[in-house]
Amino acid sequence: MEEQIGIKRIYTGSVVEANYLLELLRENGIEAMLRNTLEESVIAGWASGAPEDSALIYVTENHYDLALRIINEYLQEPKE
Repeated sequence: MEEQIGIKRIYTGSVVEANYLLELLRENGIEAMLRNTLEESVIAGWASGAPEDSALIYVTENHYDLALRIINEYLQEPKE
C-alpha cells in the first residue's frame, strides 16, 4: 500500500497498544488515524494478518517528528 502524500505511518503493532498511543498523541495535540487491518479483513470476509501487527497509526507530515519522539519515549520506558 502506498502512503498518501502528507500522511506518514508512525507505528505498526498491536491494537491494544495502538489505542493507548493514539490517546497519548491526542493528549499532546497531535491528531492521528488508527487503521486496524485485521478487523478490516474480518469485515471483508476473511482473516488476514496477525494481531501483534494489525494496527497502523498515521499522522500528518508536520506532526511526524513530534509524534515519533512521543512514541519512542513511551516504547523505551521500562514496563513492569
